[in-house]
Amino acid sequence: MGETANEAPRPEAADIAAFLNCLERERRMSAYTVRNYGAALNRFADFLRRSGWQGDWEKVVPAQVRGYLIESQRDLSRRTVHNHFSGLRTFFQWRRERGAQANPLAGITLPKLPKSLPKFLTEKQMKTLLDGPMRLLDNESIEAFAAWRDRLIMELLYGAGLRVSELVSLNYGMIDSTGVARVIGKGNKERLCPIGKVALAVLEKFRREFAPATHRDAPILVSEKGKRISIRQVQLTLKRYLALADLPMDLSPHKLRHSYATHLLNHGADLRVVQELLGHASLSTTQIYTHVGIARLQEAHKRAHPRA
Repeated sequence: MGETANEAPRPEAADIAAFLNCLERERRMSAYTVRNYGAALNRFADFLRRSGWQGDWEKVVPAQVRGYLIESQRDLSRRTVHNHFSGLRTFFQWRRERGAQANPLAGITLPKLPKSLPKFLTEKQMKTLLDGPMRLLDNESIEAFAAWRDRLIMELLYGAGLRVSELVSLNYGMIDSTGVARVIGKGNKERLCPIGKVALAVLEKFRREFAPATHRDAPILVSEKGKRISIRQVQLTLKRYLALADLPMDLSPHKLRHSYATHLLNHGADLRVVQELLGHASLSTTQIYTHVGIARLQEAHKRAHPRA
């Protein structure tokens, strides 16, 4: 619930604002994560106020958190509940780092998430998708600037396994002449991402023939007016080429990252190398892609073996 013109500012609002500012400016979390964590905290605060809470975070107790968890499961998916509680845990950890004593989420157990394999494109599907901008250009259905920019978007997502937030943040100075990008990922951690020879060739052509500015701090992916493109623009661009390739429209830019990891492992890449390339803090996060490969092998065995 938002504040009205006649309501006094809520005391908890200042803490929430300071926390979100820290996430954005110090921890350099994505705008998407900051927005979702803010929504989670405000939703939690509204729940607490319905039981008479006056805005003092030190007085929140585990019983209230458990009540909020029960209520949330009625309205939200399990994955959304996990995302909301990730925001709450991060917030109370942030408060403890600043001297607070209370951690009402200690000992709170969340419902297990259903295990699902990540969606990804086959190599043939990926090639069809990546060919889309040039097909439109050949048919004179798109201007050359947009065709090469759109191809560069998808080549970088797939060639380097970038998160979409990392993609739109790329400047020319972040990719060296050998085709290695230096990106800042989750948790403000820097990692090196080879983008591949094809993506590098597309980048060099776009820079040479279409880029409005190419100095070190100039954004790579821009609109026709030279402005850095947004995450939403990347999502809409991908939708266009998914439709052109007759591929499922629910595939997101992140699914190109899934495809990147799956194809690396299918071609023999070491799991720990893939972990480093993706910027995963835990090897267990990367291991989901080995399950994709196993599932593919099992399906092939089932189709081909007489006793499967």
